[in-house]
Amino acid sequence: MKSIKTWRLLKRNSFSDGVKFGVKMKQLQFMAIMCTVMLFVVYRTTYYQYKQTEMEAKFSPFDISKGSRFSSGRLKSLPRGIVQARSDLELRPLWSTSSSRKKFGVYSNRNLLAIPAGIKQKDNVDAIVRKFLPENFTVILFHYDGDVNAWRGLDWSNKAIHIAAQNQTKWWFAKRFLHPDVVSNYDYIFLWDEDLGVENFDPRRYLEIVKSEGFEISQPALDPNSTEIHHKFTIRARTKKFHR
Repeated sequence: MKSIKTWRLLKRNSFSDGVKFGVKMKQLQFMAIMCTVMLFVVYRTTYYQYKQTEMEAKFSPFDISKGSRFSSGRLKSLPRGIVQARSDLELRPLWSTSSSRKKFGVYSNRNLLAIPAGIKQKDNVDAIVRKFLPENFTVILFHYDGDVNAWRGLDWSNKAIHIAAQNQTKWWFAKRFLHPDVVSNYDYIFLWDEDLGVENFDPRRYLEIVKSEGFEISQPALDPNSTEIHHKFTIRARTKKFHR
């Protein structure tokens, strides 16, 4: 009787072991399939990113390696001085002498003010520019509504640079026209919205604070009584010159 019971017990154990083994095999097969699918997804994603990078490198006009190859090849035949590594946004006379070129080549405390401007904010932009021009600022206006002629009546209009493109954001303009090779000669760059009030703003005093504190990036704090304050930390602290 004991031998029969033992045989039945062994049979049960072997059956349960077989069931467990079968379940484990199914789990391993499922895991193997999932790993294969994940590897395939990773491979396709990596391959797609590689092809995208390859296409961008091929068609990007600001690609450094492509530019260096182009410069070392076709541009060798150009006269010396035509191609330069850097430029700026300073206006120059059509016919320039050697003395005037030397004058424009010297940079001393030169700053840049860039504003995306629509004709509806003409009066406010006018007030902003009049604050900045006396403090040795170069002015560039990004006309997102495409209207440039309406600004010709302002006495400073001919001193400013006007760039027009319909329905584009300030970052679209900035990425294309404020390239590091063009703006690196300026000490400070102000990329301002057109609706900022400047009644109580002094550009010279602001730059004095920025320079004394060694700020690389900053913004003027907003008046506590301003109607459009989206972030509380941008409100001016009454007892401090600045806050971080």
